[in-house]
Amino acid sequence: MKELNRILFSVKHHFLYTTFALVLLFTVPATALSFQFVDDAGKTIVILKPPTRVVSLVPSITEILYKIGAGDAVKAVTYHDIYPAENAAKQIVGGYFSPSLDVIEAAKPDLIFHSDLHKGVQERFSNSHFPLVELRTKSMADSRKKILLLGKIFKKEKEAQNLVQSINDQLQTIAAKVKKIPPEKRQRVIRLMGRSTVMTPGDDSFQNEMIRAAGGIPPQLGRKGAVVNISKEEWVKFNPQVIYGCGGDRETANAFFNRPGWKEVDAVKNGHIFYFPCELTCRAATHTGYFVSWLSSMIYSELFSKKAFQVLDEKILRTRKIDLNLNYVKDARIIYSTINDFLNKTLVIDFTQPLRIVSTLEGERTGIQSVGNHYSPPPCWAIEHHAGLAQSRSRVYNVLQMSADTSSFLFTGADMDHLTIIRKQFKDMEVYALVTAGVKSNALRMGKDEGRYYEPGTINIILLSNMKLTPRAMTRAIITATEAKTAALMDLDVRSSVTPRRYQATGTGTDNILVVQGTGNSVKLAGGHSKMGELIARAAYQGVVEAVSKQNGLVTARSIFQRLRDRKITVYELVSEAQCDCMAKKGQATIALEEILMEPRYAGFVQTAFALSDNYQRGLINDLSSYQLWCQTVAEEIAGREIPQFRDLVTDENIPVPLKMSLNALLNGISFRDAP
Repeated sequence: MKELNRILFSVKHHFLYTTFALVLLFTVPATALSFQFVDDAGKTIVILKPPTRVVSLVPSITEILYKIGAGDAVKAVTYHDIYPAENAAKQIVGGYFSPSLDVIEAAKPDLIFHSDLHKGVQERFSNSHFPLVELRTKSMADSRKKILLLGKIFKKEKEAQNLVQSINDQLQTIAAKVKKIPPEKRQRVIRLMGRSTVMTPGDDSFQNEMIRAAGGIPPQLGRKGAVVNISKEEWVKFNPQVIYGCGGDRETANAFFNRPGWKEVDAVKNGHIFYFPCELTCRAATHTGYFVSWLSSMIYSELFSKKAFQVLDEKILRTRKIDLNLNYVKDARIIYSTINDFLNKTLVIDFTQPLRIVSTLEGERTGIQSVGNHYSPPPCWAIEHHAGLAQSRSRVYNVLQMSADTSSFLFTGADMDHLTIIRKQFKDMEVYALVTAGVKSNALRMGKDEGRYYEPGTINIILLSNMKLTPRAMTRAIITATEAKTAALMDLDVRSSVTPRRYQATGTGTDNILVVQGTGNSVKLAGGHSKMGELIARAAYQGVVEAVSKQNGLVTARSIFQRLRDRKITVYELVSEAQCDCMAKKGQATIALEEILMEPRYAGFVQTAFALSDNYQRGLINDLSSYQLWCQTVAEEIAGREIPQFRDLVTDENIPVPLKMSLNALLNGISFRDAP
């Protein structure tokens, strides 16, 4: 009895304490603990402490949270959230337009960021203990306000302020350059959108604001909204001189720009059609200043290549030390400089004595005192194209106060802040691989894809050892590192940017390797059977894997949705192009397919088709009858009944046969399950 009384007293005491704490929590003014604000849905939100379990259904919000250092709080995202690579480990709640409510609830969020399009989310959680926050971005200035607000919510005020200042600085630089452009040289610019019809942002869209900030003249159609139709008559009357888009907008261009009227405008006739990453064109978030700079430099590349349009002094801004424990390395650092009015970043390694190097960019050279890897950001690319390679290189060396006679650099479009440094050791033997890698726009499969010119985006590898490599070992090291690079890309399933559905990439169109001779004991062998070759291969392999992850967000554990996107396949397009009356309710079918793909067993089923497809393309697999039986089983499992006859619902003939079989199975299962 005494024990029972003790338990009852303990429970009563705990209840009173909890009640008192709750009363105190909700009666103390919000400002005493944190702050409150009104979100864009008109709700008053009280933040008592920084959230630690966030579900973000808005990719631009996710992007901001990582940029201000609050990424650890993000627990679940949509499959549209690709960057940074850490998102690959987050729970996927589905697509932006139809996230799974059950998965959201299972994440037990202490905050849900959503948009006004998420009606189901609002209905399910508006009266729950999961707080909903709606933040809309209507303008570029509005996006910067949202960054500052998120900084307050997550106690990252300083980081948010620094980010906003960086955006402002970029916009101010472009504004100063644009101010020098005479009115008669201002270009008419339009953002291409749509699919079955040509569309463009409405007059009040932040995308048209970006065009104006870049010095362009957007159309005035008298219609507001995120996206509006534009007629052929309006198109011809506006007569755009520059057209830009992203992703699937190429399909719109291919469908319309060979038709009368649409093809007669200046931009189409002169080939002034540009494509950018969708996370830049369609968001006003952390990269607003960066995108406006890039867009402006593409529109006015010829003018910006002239000295008269330069507004900033070309100089070194700061340096960051790099640790390389080699006795012949005097100094290693990343130099941040202003070149062509934009932030450039250069890896520089100085030697204690002149050395021999072998570079796939420059060949064999002697008397080299410094090697490096120079990053030119995208806003510089078109400018450098007009200036020419020789002049652009000379400009870099002059700003860095170095001589081309005693220096050997590689050049890249991959951000030097994503540099990966890998050290491998065996007994007294050491190898360093310094790698930058970008594979999104120019990955190729050698022996299959057509050779073309690409902008920098490349995989660059610099190899250094504590041994003295003979000329034979230096040249053999290039083959060893190349084989390791290709193995890394294939293990990551990096797809060819030209033929992504058919082939894995073996490299990019602009890869380069630089091998430093080194000092110490002489080494003659650097092939696969030698210990030096093993260390080079392991360092290069790991370096490429990590650099691709940093630059492009590609990891082996990425979601099934991202791996489909790597092949230029989307759930929406699969459903919308399915030729069947039973798929008439496209929205519901899209949601159903997303939910099925979020189940590990069905994701694994399609992932198996990826591997089968690659081997089928190579001729290593010929008989797919057993896989067809599996497809039948999966389809009937989804349908919940026998399927008498499969329909060919996947109409794209460019999708490899095994992958097409697996996707057909999922769509047939959905169509028969939902059929009366």
